[in-house]
Amino acid sequence: MPGDRMLKAMNGLNRMAQRLSGGRIGWELRGMPVLELTTTGRKSGQQRTTLLTSPLQVGDSYIVVASRGGEDTHPAWFLNLRDNPEVTVGVQGRPARPMTARIATAAERADLWPRVTARHPHYAAYQERTDREIPLVLLSPRPAD
Repeated sequence: MPGDRMLKAMNGLNRMAQRLSGGRIGWELRGMPVLELTTTGRKSGQQRTTLLTSPLQVGDSYIVVASRGGEDTHPAWFLNLRDNPEVTVGVQGRPARPMTARIATAAERADLWPRVTARHPHYAAYQERTDREIPLVLLSPRPAD
């Protein structure tokens, strides 16, 4: 399982590939779109940005998996959006847009999880590594004010 340093290094390498290619590469991984998620740090109040994959899209919502490679703790980005669901999401290098994050309910997860793992079985392997239930998060556009 990748540790924090490895995850940060992987994020850094992906960002470098995006920058060096002028945005032509680095926006897809394993057949999934790569999203740039910005949350507000729950302790610092600072903006925190991470790259995530979205294994499933439902309507205009992106589904992301708080797997952290099957570790026993939730990723920091998940804890941040759990405490403050107002986020921004950039897709394929387009400008980030305001979105609201919502943790899938038990019924939604029961519907979505098999769809995610059928397409991307590595998420099922992550779930097998941990006793925690890996949350799914829906990122949806905020309604216009």
